[in-house]
Amino acid sequence: MTLRPATVIIENISPLDSGGRYPLKRIVGESLHVEADIYKDGHDLVSARLKWRRVGVPTWQHAPMSPVPNGNDRWRGECAFFENAPFEYTIQAWSDGFRTWQHEFDAKFKASQPDLSTETIEGAQLAEAASRRATQARHKFDADRLLQIAAEIREAGPVDVHALAHLPELEALMATYPDLSEATEFWIEPPAIRALVETPPLPRSVPRFPRVTVDRRRALHAAWYEFFPRSAEGRGDRGSTFRDCLQRVEDACAMGFDVIYFPPVHPIGMSARKGRNNSVSCQPGEPGVPYAIGNRHQGCPNGGGHCDVAPELGTLEDFDWLLGEIKARGMEVALDFAVNCSPDHPYVSDHPDWFFHRPDGTIKYAENPPKKYQDVYPLNYHNADWRSLWEELTRVVVFWARRGVRIFRVDNPHTKPLAFWEFLIAKVQAEFPDAVFLSEAFTKPKMMLALAKAGFTQSYTYFTWRNSKHELIEYFTQLTSPEMSDFFRPNLWPNTPDILPVLLQQGGRAAFLMRAVLTTLLSPVYGIYSGFELCENAALPNKEEYLDSEKYQWKERDWYAPGNIKGFITSLNKIRKENRALHTFRNLGFHTVESDSILFFSKVTDSRDNLLLVAVSMDPYQPQSGVVHVPLELIGCGNDETYQVHDLLTDQRYLWRGARNFVQLHPDERIAHIFRVRRKAFHETDFETYL
Repeated sequence: MTLRPATVIIENISPLDSGGRYPLKRIVGESLHVEADIYKDGHDLVSARLKWRRVGVPTWQHAPMSPVPNGNDRWRGECAFFENAPFEYTIQAWSDGFRTWQHEFDAKFKASQPDLSTETIEGAQLAEAASRRATQARHKFDADRLLQIAAEIREAGPVDVHALAHLPELEALMATYPDLSEATEFWIEPPAIRALVETPPLPRSVPRFPRVTVDRRRALHAAWYEFFPRSAEGRGDRGSTFRDCLQRVEDACAMGFDVIYFPPVHPIGMSARKGRNNSVSCQPGEPGVPYAIGNRHQGCPNGGGHCDVAPELGTLEDFDWLLGEIKARGMEVALDFAVNCSPDHPYVSDHPDWFFHRPDGTIKYAENPPKKYQDVYPLNYHNADWRSLWEELTRVVVFWARRGVRIFRVDNPHTKPLAFWEFLIAKVQAEFPDAVFLSEAFTKPKMMLALAKAGFTQSYTYFTWRNSKHELIEYFTQLTSPEMSDFFRPNLWPNTPDILPVLLQQGGRAAFLMRAVLTTLLSPVYGIYSGFELCENAALPNKEEYLDSEKYQWKERDWYAPGNIKGFITSLNKIRKENRALHTFRNLGFHTVESDSILFFSKVTDSRDNLLLVAVSMDPYQPQSGVVHVPLELIGCGNDETYQVHDLLTDQRYLWRGARNFVQLHPDERIAHIFRVRRKAFHETDFETYL
């Protein structure tokens, strides 16, 4: 490839992180807004366009870019994606001969310059050249029309040439067939990791462009429900099987969930098996910890490792049956990809070099001081045979993807190399573009963002510990900023099998109601761990851990216990599905309320045809009230106009006027208002226009 000096400068592209090192994230149907500084030397006018295409497809789509008003050579363009696939995009800019001629002819004509014959010939030649480009593009009609206009220009006087120069038809045709012979195109240096994931790697001389990973809709809008298959029946004396899970699935479906998330379903090792409440001594018959994966000694037909299921749950055929039943109900399965090996895992005997070793040669078990995990051996991702390990773990994910699983929750990815995840996710999504990966990384913020950039579709967040109004506003303002939202998709969880927050331990049923509203409405994708709907809050003393956790035992439950909030969660999920404003994340806005104990926020579609205003109490103990300041600019009405707010939780309607309006909330009776706004149509009792 021969390079020449750029004729136009293209710089400061936004969004673009680390020089295009990481792909942006979008959902099928979403738009990408791109801006850049575009300028050149001299007085010639510049034109630019945004180009995009699916990776591997030779033909580009393109859309014109426009100068930002008062933007000091800042340009803006927009494109949209309609396939679940990787895309690439770039900016092309050039010295626009036609627009330059049009501008100069206009200036000379208005200055009454007597001789414009040379300028007239130049205009005709520009149209004739565009005709040749139209012919090359096999657009004969346009080519003929351009020749016709060129002839008219040649024969016309200055007045008619001036009119022809501004003919909308000519402007459109010249923009359609621009002279790109000396155009400048933006491209990036290849990232080093691509040598691992591209087969074969592209030569360094081949231009590379910024990329966009376009995911399917459920990657952004979904409700997850987590339960342990072995506790599906809620019995404490024995475990359930895959065939016993259907009632739990149907209950989750009735509540409005669309993803069933299973912790590891693989064989559990016997060596160093943990007992009740993480006891280091396991009593006979106790089930062990599902995260201590692998037991070749159980005689599992598929080897007893990550590509097998625990015999006590059933067979792979039983799993396939359950997967089919879940899909038949319009739901999906998410599997936990926990890269942990019990001492009985086949890898231990077949590939001992994949593990860490003590000075005496024995394999080290996992530790997170002061915690010890004697039943788990961590893998060494930088061992001498690292590529074989990386390929094998990728094979595991592909194994389940080929069985029909397309969603994977990854356990503790921050304890593995970023390059490994970039390698694995790229390999899997090359075969399964619809694969979704959730990063379970409660770690340093920069590492959480780095994992998202490395390819994780969704990410756990610190929402679990953000309880005050100030904390929530500060945290979600950060999450919705372009620096984060182009890569990081928050999947909110109010609880997990590992985490029972203090607020839920102490705040009673009202705390669960409050967190349910925040969890379901702040982000379009969220999940709950089973027991949340029952307001389970028994904890180990002075810890954020469940008492009698089902990680270590079968869990006894009454799935219909009095005081449950299943109906409330069902209502929230129904509201989520029926309101498109809740299907995206970047549209979250916080607004003033004259109370430190009430959070007031909005969600609105780009077209503003669906607007929700949410007021939720931050106090699970006492009634709270305050004046909310409604963002009238979102409604499109003045301060003296009346509009209706419809509470989707209670079906009550209120007439509000202006920006300042009063709300009152109660922990037991009304923890929140979820208002859908109706704009006044003809008179105060007619609200046909529903936002």
